[in-house]
Amino acid sequence: MRKSWFLTLAMLLVIGTVLAGCGSNNSSSGNQVFNMNLSSEPPTLDPALAQDSVSFTVLTGLYEGLTRKDSTGKVIPGVAETWDISDDQKTYTFHLRKDAKWSNGDPVTAHDFEYAWKRVLDPNQNPASPYAYQLYYVKNAQNYNIAADNPNHITDPEQVGVKATDDYTLVVQLENPTPYFLSITSFWTTYPVHSSAKDNAAWAAEANTMITNGPFKITTWKHGNEIDLVPNENYYAKDEIKLSKVHFVMVSNSSTELQMYKTGQLSYSGAPTGEIPTEQIATLKGSNPDEFNNQATASTYYYNFNTTKAPFDNANIRKAFAMAIDRTQLVEKVTKGGQQPAFGFVPPSITGENKSFREEYPDIDLLKPDVAQAKALLEQGLKEKGLSSMPTVTLTVNEGTGHKQVAEAIVDMWRKNLGVEVKIETQEWKVFLKNRQSLNYDIARAGWSADYNDPMTFIDMFTSTGGNNDIGFKNAQYDELVKKAYASSDQHERMQLMSQAENILVKDNMAILPLYYYTGVHMVKKNVKGIVMDYQGMIDYTRASVE
Repeated sequence: MRKSWFLTLAMLLVIGTVLAGCGSNNSSSGNQVFNMNLSSEPPTLDPALAQDSVSFTVLTGLYEGLTRKDSTGKVIPGVAETWDISDDQKTYTFHLRKDAKWSNGDPVTAHDFEYAWKRVLDPNQNPASPYAYQLYYVKNAQNYNIAADNPNHITDPEQVGVKATDDYTLVVQLENPTPYFLSITSFWTTYPVHSSAKDNAAWAAEANTMITNGPFKITTWKHGNEIDLVPNENYYAKDEIKLSKVHFVMVSNSSTELQMYKTGQLSYSGAPTGEIPTEQIATLKGSNPDEFNNQATASTYYYNFNTTKAPFDNANIRKAFAMAIDRTQLVEKVTKGGQQPAFGFVPPSITGENKSFREEYPDIDLLKPDVAQAKALLEQGLKEKGLSSMPTVTLTVNEGTGHKQVAEAIVDMWRKNLGVEVKIETQEWKVFLKNRQSLNYDIARAGWSADYNDPMTFIDMFTSTGGNNDIGFKNAQYDELVKKAYASSDQHERMQLMSQAENILVKDNMAILPLYYYTGVHMVKKNVKGIVMDYQGMIDYTRASVE
């Protein structure tokens, strides 16, 4: 999500002048402007299609779901004022507030949610929603969404278990009891969509065609440059909104971003959409402790292997590349943000049965770095592929100084420890995402943040039908374990099943290459209050203020 281009001094001065005119942190006369860097253009602002932190950051201000989360991560009422849950935990009846309105003044109704959810699941939706599987908890959702090679496919959306029984009542039937379902109803993919979207396929591509229901509305979208949000006067809780504007810029160079923060052109710098230069972290922490923040997040930084393409269609070659990396050196010498080496996919802050999932199922059981064994596995894998030596392959990363530094360090380890050469290719974020989704790569950078606090938010990503499965991984046993975990209401059994699935993904197949568990390194101006970074590593600025 981070581009990497360099500006001349003249360009810096121009940008500084422009941004100074766009907004500042001055709160006098009600001018409470929050300025933040997105680093790149959001690939989409359609909730059904969004799948990245840049898009999610903007959508946080524009929309609200049935529920939302408070500063502690607790699920609280959003558009739904109250809800009832049946005794068998499989039917949720949401009662919508009657004062919820769209930015054009239309009432937000239960029909808008039914339409939006079924739109996400529509098998004819083009492009398909990458997060459709987040709604598979809903009765018949998966069988409606998946048409190809599915003997249980249904064509009638009325059979999907989401129904507006009147304007302000939404009834949702689940396949199985799902203890974290309420958390899912605050997730971006479950946001409502205004009925005007039915008549305009490109409704989410420009500011003047977007009708939204959140605390803010979009007034400016200069593609590749800036986005402005202002308070939505029709928002039911408009009295809680203190900011007069949220101003997003799209500056890809981390040094430029930090300089803009230091000169007051940005209120916020760093994760999740920006970047603090690694060489500046220690200095900033020591010199500006009141503004420096660094917290562990439920996120994993890893590399994708294209398991459908030689030579990484061979598990032993994938294991060799994973075992040849010194992750401790990576986090201590390169990233320097307090990250923790990752040997699995599920991060330490995700809850398990009684303790954290990682405490109950240690990731060191999944992957143990061993250069000697890595060399042996590489030799074995090459023989299995009929190769005398490792062909040159490419590691693709999106633009951003930090990603390039990590890539260079890892490529150097592969060179020293395996004797192989790997090229590095840097791509603009939107192009990078498209190529990764299309399996147009050898190895590609990836990162995943929890959508809710349960291991399933990581594990179900790599089922054979998962919309975010960008590695081409297909394993019938893995799919069956996830299916059983979905259906189980026994927490002990669920955790065991998901641990077995993670073993298949990492230990047995090394379908992905875990590197480290993220931390959210960021700077916030002292006069900005109410900015919340949640356990996922995403920020909520909707109730912020500038003093």
